[in-house]
Amino acid sequence: QVQVVESGGGLVQAGGSLRLSCAASGRIFSINVMGWYRQAPGKQRELVATITRDGSANYADSVKGQFTVSRDNAKNTMYLQMNSLKPEDTAVYYCNAERYGITYWGKGTLVTVSS
Repeated sequence: QVQVVESGGGLVQAGGSLRLSCAASGRIFSINVMGWYRQAPGKQRELVATITRDGSANYADSVKGQFTVSRDNAKNTMYLQMNSLKPEDTAVYYCNAERYGITYWGKGTLVTVSS
């Protein structure tokens, strides 16, 4: 089993920045892809960014150049640096971790961007 826990959400004004963290624990050996997703009120969950164990990142078009995903394998932690935040970035942000074809999800952290 793998557990993932998100942290770092909160209330920020438009134009501000936040850094989210996702800590993995349990059977973390061989976790390959980790990812960030978000779900805004009334909308479906959508991909934000993913990163492989060797650091190869992929972003949704809507956040390219605005968000940066990174990963510290020694700390079993993934990060999402979010800059120039907009009200439309308001959502619950979830992280996940994939291991041997099974995806483990966290419970999410709320990011609210005020205008």
